Amino acid sequence: MQLLVVSTTLIAMLWSDCSRTTGSQSVASIPSVEALGFGKKKRREQEAEIRAKMALLRDSGFSEFGHTQEAADMRNYHLRKKKRKGVFRKREASLAEVLFPGVSPEVYMPGEDVYIITDLVQSKKTNVPFEYYDLPGCPAPTFTNFRRSAARHARKNLGARLQGLNLRPANFEIKVLQDQECKIMCQHDIGPRQVKWLRKLVERQYRVHLNFDQLPVLMRSTEWHYAVRGYPVGFIADSQYTGRSAGENEYFLYNHLKFKITYKEKNDGSGGVVITGFDVLPVSIQHAADGSTCKGPRADSALPSSDEEEGQPTDTLASQGVTNNPATYLKLSVGPIGEDMTVFYSYDVEWDPSDLDWADRWDVYLMGSPDDDIHFFAIVNSLMIVLFLTGAIATIMVRALRKDISAYNEMSMLEDGTEETGWKLVHGDVFRPPEKSPLLLSVMVGTGAQIGMAFFLTMVAAIFKFVNPIKKGHTLTSILVLYVLSGSVAGYISARIYKFCDAKAWKVNTLATALGLPGILMTMFTILNIFLSFAGAATAVSFLTLLAVFSLWVCVSAPLVLVGSFFGFRAQKVEVPTKTNQIARVVPDLPWYSTPPISFLLGGILPFGSVCIELFFIMSALWLHQIYYVMGFLLAVLMILAATCAQVSIVMDYLQLCGEDYRWWWKSFFNCASAGLYLFLYSLWFLASRLQLVGVLPVVVYLTYMGMISLCFALFCGCVGFLCAFWFNKTIYGAVKVD
Repeated sequence: MQLLVVSTTLIAMLWSDCSRTTGSQSVASIPSVEALGFGKKKRREQEAEIRAKMALLRDSGFSEFGHTQEAADMRNYHLRKKKRKGVFRKREASLAEVLFPGVSPEVYMPGEDVYIITDLVQSKKTNVPFEYYDLPGCPAPTFTNFRRSAARHARKNLGARLQGLNLRPANFEIKVLQDQECKIMCQHDIGPRQVKWLRKLVERQYRVHLNFDQLPVLMRSTEWHYAVRGYPVGFIADSQYTGRSAGENEYFLYNHLKFKITYKEKNDGSGGVVITGFDVLPVSIQHAADGSTCKGPRADSALPSSDEEEGQPTDTLASQGVTNNPATYLKLSVGPIGEDMTVFYSYDVEWDPSDLDWADRWDVYLMGSPDDDIHFFAIVNSLMIVLFLTGAIATIMVRALRKDISAYNEMSMLEDGTEETGWKLVHGDVFRPPEKSPLLLSVMVGTGAQIGMAFFLTMVAAIFKFVNPIKKGHTLTSILVLYVLSGSVAGYISARIYKFCDAKAWKVNTLATALGLPGILMTMFTILNIFLSFAGAATAVSFLTLLAVFSLWVCVSAPLVLVGSFFGFRAQKVEVPTKTNQIARVVPDLPWYSTPPISFLLGGILPFGSVCIELFFIMSALWLHQIYYVMGFLLAVLMILAATCAQVSIVMDYLQLCGEDYRWWWKSFFNCASAGLYLFLYSLWFLASRLQLVGVLPVVVYLTYMGMISLCFALFCGCVGFLCAFWFNKTIYGAVKVD
């Protein structure tokens, strides 16, 4: 635990450094390297020149996290690779076009009422978020103009409701270009139980997230070169500062917010402005009951505080006297006899002009995120696996398989009665329907096809900018809707496989396909939702939201599955090139590596390995609240995963048939579906190494959702493996002459 003085110094720097003037030094905007020259030598020289200019800016004291034009140039250079032409994506002029395609800047007029939108209160130490108004504080306001201006804000959708997002205005009265001096919003008495809960939130590092003009609130420091979204509920001072015995820490609450909104005027002469930044500095202060602590001397005439006497900088927001001072910190504690803790909540607002363009305002949020080169390396790694498997399959098809087919066809023309060996020996049993659970197999394959179709269409929609992954809930809504609309795919494939197995209970097959996976996921989600409701989490969805999901399932998905199943059973039975013997052959003893479950574990390694690098970024976005928007890379990885599953299935199916084992139905499915097990094991490693979850419920939430994801991942991989093995067997046995 750091000393309190150090922690408050960092908080102070978050604001004071943002207000630092740029001085007389100025460097022209730096164009991207790709736009300079065409020859390699010329590009290298110009890139070296740009690097030298960037180094000069850093040596001059500029930071990538500032509001100046120099800072924007440094960010543009740092993020240049994110703006280049990517996978299934053309070159963009700015990250705003990548993150918010087709969105134009909102123009605000001076004096206009604007609103800050509440977001979740969440922590990386626990995945149980809360709503903004769940915290003890001022009640929700009743702004009469908010509903009329709600079109400017992101509307709620099904995905946002499932994620616990609630579109509500925060209780701050803000007018465009009008600075607001320290204003006390309300007085609130916090009881002992709420104080204990707030101390728990502080200990678990919960952060409050707000949005203004679609910008998440930032705490940034140009001195320490970082920017973080949201502000903490409070902070802890350890025993070295408080003077208490070891292990007895003191808790403090942030009850004053210093907002800084940067803007740029429009050049059309209308006087309107566009928002280019939204920053906050939280302050902990014990306000006086008469409000005198909200009035203070200007920063340029303020007396040195205790921090300045120790040589530490303080936050000096122009014209405001509310500062982080250890002498006036607000302790999170009840009175000596257990009486309520009285808290005055306050805020102030400063509007600051900026040279930053509206199109570049999102650059600071992506600083520190992995470069696109890492995604390229992940795809190259996956392609190497695909090429390796392609070589193995080429060897099988060109050398062994082609040679076998030629030899068998020549032997069939002879009359010496030479005995057949190898995979041709089981031609009379290879298409024998599985003895165990053909219904379950057909349902799982059909459901996997539905999952794959839904994710593929979602990625395509995101690439063509029909889906915005940055907007809250859009991706989840798209996946749910497209999964529901892909129900006919599941019904059709399941029916075709079930009919091939000579089964007659088509009604049972249709109902099982329609109710199987959705029923399992809905049951898991409903049980988890009960525990979240008892914990008061924001992600505990309402009964109406559950009813909406249930309606999609019953009224849309199930009828589409029925339609697909109808056409699947009406279609002709899948034709195969060989006849099935009446008496099944005896399967010889197989090597240890060809018997389940070892063969299953060996088969799932390569499909999981082809996506493990990209999987790290996806899970970081899901559980560490990072931004993920490279859907072109994700589609490429999805296609590589499907190709890897297909090739693994074909290779293992051929080796199995060469061992005279014709029971390929379930094996071809689980050879690839076992990748879902590796995904779940990877999630356990991610939990132990990357997450610092505190409490039982956050771990249960994490394992439940990762269990759902791993199940869907396994069904998709198993579906691809089964269908490709089926196609492979039809192809090779159709190429030989069989009596």
